[in-house]
Amino acid sequence: MYSKEETQRLKREFWIAFAEKYPRKWMLYDTKIKDAAFKFYADNKKAQVIMEIEPRSDHKRFQYFEKMESLKNILREEHIKDLVFERHFILENGKKVSRIWVEKTGLSMNNRQHWDAVFEFFNDHMDAFERFFYEYSDYIMDIDLNE
Repeated sequence: MYSKEETQRLKREFWIAFAEKYPRKWMLYDTKIKDAAFKFYADNKKAQVIMEIEPRSDHKRFQYFEKMESLKNILREEHIKDLVFERHFILENGKKVSRIWVEKTGLSMNNRQHWDAVFEFFNDHMDAFERFFYEYSDYIMDIDLNE
């Protein structure tokens, strides 16, 4: 078991190593949709690439989620086949979001021997997610924001 300081140091080294191996600017929060972002996540059991939709208005959140869901077959067939779509996802802090993600279990950011596999998973899946998003962004963002 790691101390809190050791865990923080290891996490910092993990993210620095990822940035060095794949030195590119990821879209992440630059989706042009307020409160929608792509995220990387890793812990001691899994790695995930996530799109989180979290506008304060449930109505707006559901509109964006439904747009993504309407493209589910294209997204799965052409980009990432194992995506999970969850309209109602509750974060640890109790916040309700909609989430679309893919994960790979059996990987640990605490195990340096897993880092290359995590980095490759992150790169491959985030790149595919971003390419899809760029291709369909006009359609996804075309919702009635006045509702």
